[in-house]
Amino acid sequence: MFKELDPILHSQLRLAVVSLLIGVKEAEFTFIKEKTQATAGNLSVQIQKLKEAGYIDVVKQFKDNYPQTICKITPEGVTAFEAYVAALQEYLTPNQ
Repeated sequence: MFKELDPILHSQLRLAVVSLLIGVKEAEFTFIKEKTQATAGNLSVQIQKLKEAGYIDVVKQFKDNYPQTICKITPEGVTAFEAYVAALQEYLTPNQ
């Protein structure tokens, strides 16, 4: 039987953000925005949803008098991503 896909990660942009963070562990908002080619407003909304789900931590600070937002993957986020990938693999190979 097919497992239900995590609705938080099933969004293309949220999945892209988590995928990036899996590889780099943490990244600045501007880096994520550049890599995903998302608008700042949409990315902010999706990051907030990931934060509320406990998949990422968001640190807001100042660097050289400019605001800086850093996103970090949480252990829960890693677990959710791994489960999502495993569920997708079941969809690709259902007869195993």
